Amino acid sequence: MSGYINGIDVSHYQGTIDWHKVAASGVTFAYAKASEGVNTNDAQITANLTGMAKAGVMRGAYHFYTVGKDPEQQAQHFMRNVTLAPGDLPPMVDIETEAANAESNSGLIDDLHRFIGILSDTYGKAPFIYTGPSFWNAHMNDSFADCPLWVAEYGVSEPKPVTGWGYWSIWQYSRTGSVPGVSGDVDLDYFNGTLDQLKKFVLT
Repeated sequence: MSGYINGIDVSHYQGTIDWHKVAASGVTFAYAKASEGVNTNDAQITANLTGMAKAGVMRGAYHFYTVGKDPEQQAQHFMRNVTLAPGDLPPMVDIETEAANAESNSGLIDDLHRFIGILSDTYGKAPFIYTGPSFWNAHMNDSFADCPLWVAEYGVSEPKPVTGWGYWSIWQYSRTGSVPGVSGDVDLDYFNGTLDQLKKFVLT
């Protein structure tokens, strides 16, 4: 779609990726899964970040947030498992599912603020929040607007509004995309702006 910057996000499910082919296909930025919860690592994080850098793809890493697990332990686990440098994009936290009876909405909101505060203090930039409109609007509130929004919704011309934001920064518009250099399906994303605007997010 014109007016947007193309990106992808990946994990170990995509296996070994040829990042030079990805870059040549027109992908400008990419995020790779680094960690999940308090003790799960993604086996491909180092290979993916190294490959992105060598291919000239703007790179970032994300943590899959586990509801009900200690937010400080989750933040420390992410930071132990990934090294981000100046010029990299800020971290992203993926929060999209509610563990049954794990905690109240107010507890979840407080815990996510604690997690985000640690990453913001460490990297000097607020992390992206990745979520779906249905989950977020049912469980969260409007107190996270300092973080850029990464919204996931498929089969629509525009994603639904998400409580707390007037616009989205990144939209994951497909989870069944095809990109040269990646075997099988891959998540496809748009950045809502120009390349210069995307570069304003990078770590310093």
